[in-house]
Amino acid sequence: MITSESQLNKYLQSIQNDSLLAIDTEFKRINSYYPELCLIQIAVGDRLECIDVLAIKNLEPLFEKLYDRQTIWIVHSARQDIEALFYLSKRTPHSIFDTQIAASLLNYPMQVSYQGLTETLQSVYLEKKHTRFDWKTRPLPSDVLQYALDDVKYLLPNYTILRDELVKNGKFQWLSEETDFLLDHRLYEPNFKQIIKKTSGISKIDSQSQKKAINLVMWREDTAMKENKPRKWIMSDEKLIDYAIGKNKLSADSHKLFENFLNTNQTKENFKDSLATQKPLSADEKLKKNQAQEHIKGLSIKYDIAPEIICSSKNLVKFIRGDKEVSVNSGWRSKIFKL
Repeated sequence: MITSESQLNKYLQSIQNDSLLAIDTEFKRINSYYPELCLIQIAVGDRLECIDVLAIKNLEPLFEKLYDRQTIWIVHSARQDIEALFYLSKRTPHSIFDTQIAASLLNYPMQVSYQGLTETLQSVYLEKKHTRFDWKTRPLPSDVLQYALDDVKYLLPNYTILRDELVKNGKFQWLSEETDFLLDHRLYEPNFKQIIKKTSGISKIDSQSQKKAINLVMWREDTAMKENKPRKWIMSDEKLIDYAIGKNKLSADSHKLFENFLNTNQTKENFKDSLATQKPLSADEKLKKNQAQEHIKGLSIKYDIAPEIICSSKNLVKFIRGDKEVSVNSGWRSKIFKL
């Protein structure tokens, strides 16, 4: 395991001409708002290496390699790995091959795990016994370190098999379209519309109370980020709704902080739109949806892909209601969909 800057620089020198990097990360996010990156595992060819992020202060040389325009990340279910690295580097990769997304385009089980995919493709069984391990622990036990290395050991062979299948089935370009959203840095910044929408109970209260609840959600999120604590540690959803409807009152100190936040954080964005409920389908819309679903079933058989990958039920409703931004109106989906 690499634990010093000198070791890291020597390692980076040895892989300077390699562009295909299999990458996985281990991080902790139990008692913090942001993921705390602890370990980065990299496979290049048949060489495996772990980098102890907690022991090395200057990671910039590593970031220069990871975010080089020539570097391609091979990752399984990449979003959390990209996010964990993003909070340290403030960068996203230029190019990735996500083996989970690639597998979904080839009709492997939806959301297939790395272990499940490796067993299917290579007949290798990987244990999951350290999934809840505290990765801040040092020194790392040898079996835990091996577990971490196994998470990248089979990525490159998986990649080769899936890449060849995608090319054979004319779907390689599809993967690039599917993974582009993972390269957008905005994905790894707080999505307030989603945070508000997922606040338990907020959609069930009256309009005036919702307005206050949204402000409380924004304040809670701001506080959680500044203190680097889980948002529920700052204020539970239940308490937040109670404050919004007037069932309980904020303490004098909290009320003052809340008012200061409102005075200095005015936003023009209408977050109440995120709470709007979808109106029921009309008889005509139901007929159109059923016809579209039958069409999608036929396409899923023709292209050997799950119907949900072509278009989810939620997106299908948006499509028949004329939403031009829905996924079936662009890229490979638009080419095969053509209603």
